[in-house]
Amino acid sequence: MHDRIVHNFLDLAILLELRKRSLSNNDIIDFTHKKFRILLTSNTVSSYLSALQKDGLIEAEDSQGKTVYKLTERGTETIVELSSMKDKILGLFLNLFVG
Repeated sequence: MHDRIVHNFLDLAILLELRKRSLSNNDIIDFTHKKFRILLTSNTVSSYLSALQKDGLIEAEDSQGKTVYKLTERGTETIVELSSMKDKILGLFLNLFVG
């Protein structure tokens, strides 16, 4: 169940981490392993990154010979919107589990 929840919200977790710094595919694998105790494959992470790029939320750039990803303006706006909805999201989860 834990893995399912992490996978369902992984795109949001990636976006929220990208507001702090640019990340490579391997950085995201390390981040998710440390934060959520889940080990993702490079292909899985690439799939999420591809979808986020397609939606215009992140962009890739070359940094010291590796590809790193950073938020676009649209991605930053999405983070601001998510942050403003934090109480509603928490309320939804509380409603699901408490009653």
